[in-house]
Amino acid sequence: MNQERIEQEPLTALAIQALESYGLSKDHASKTAQILVLADMFGLHTHGVGRVQSYGERLDLKGINAQADIRIERCGPAISKVDGNNAIGPLVGQVALEQAMSQARETGVAAVFARGSNHFGPVSPYSFLAAQQGFASFICSNASITIAPWGGKDARLGNSPMGFGVPNPAGDPFLLDMALSVAARAKIRQALQQGASIPDTWATDRDGRPTTDPKLALQGFLLAIGGHKGYGLALAVDLFAGLLSDASYLTHVQSWSENPEAPQNLGHFFLLIDTARLGSMEWLGGRMQDFARILHDTPAADPQNPVIVPGEIELNRYRQAQRDGVVVPPDALAHLRRRVG
Repeated sequence: MNQERIEQEPLTALAIQALESYGLSKDHASKTAQILVLADMFGLHTHGVGRVQSYGERLDLKGINAQADIRIERCGPAISKVDGNNAIGPLVGQVALEQAMSQARETGVAAVFARGSNHFGPVSPYSFLAAQQGFASFICSNASITIAPWGGKDARLGNSPMGFGVPNPAGDPFLLDMALSVAARAKIRQALQQGASIPDTWATDRDGRPTTDPKLALQGFLLAIGGHKGYGLALAVDLFAGLLSDASYLTHVQSWSENPEAPQNLGHFFLLIDTARLGSMEWLGGRMQDFARILHDTPAADPQNPVIVPGEIELNRYRQAQRDGVVVPPDALAHLRRRVG
């Protein structure tokens, strides 16, 4: 695929203007654009500015509220709830993150439960922003259903994203961002287009039987990582992000592809820890550097693929994007330019 590079600042400005063309305020568009541009800078193009078009389609259908009045309720010294009022997902995520950082500065730790939201992009941009401010984080969201329960043959839970971040004052933060299926449906669709088979650990057919046929897999269900363990982990994410936040959960979550005009009522969960309460920056930086060194010094099974720490690939791409411009898929960039006119 041909790709174009564009500097971060003009790309952000373009995304903001495109989002404003769908009815978002300048402030709401700015908060949303920051997450999408970071996703592209990390190389996560399926969750970058290309999402403006799909978000925009739902904004036009009133499936997402362009003029949402987001409310924050302080439930205790370290706990808050955010009612997204069916706002665009990255905006709700940013509001929840900012609230969590503000509370964690006060109390050392913060838990924020968000409801009334939509697809909020990848987790790593939020973890990265938190780490830059000295916060360790656990962040997750629920999702529309694509995974069958362990041993079942009908989708009941979503391929929910979750992630962890730990700041490193002496270098790169630790950033783990993962969904809970073995493989994304996009990879299965790619295999079908290429006429290739898939591993039988990726998905089942519609009867819940593992399959190597991508066509049957797309008619069936994704498999969770780690079998029954991944199934349990996916449920835990939905409990924190969906059930406890008072959002929709499991089959109550609306599919944006099948019912784009209906609010999804997705939920997110943000848990932040102020690492400054645990020790000095020198203390944390030294320990994080030693942690990474132990991993990097591991003899590699394949010398061409040395051991890395989660987040290194994305942060290397981020630095390259800062230096050389952000890689953006041409169709995504073309849509932004059309909206801006």
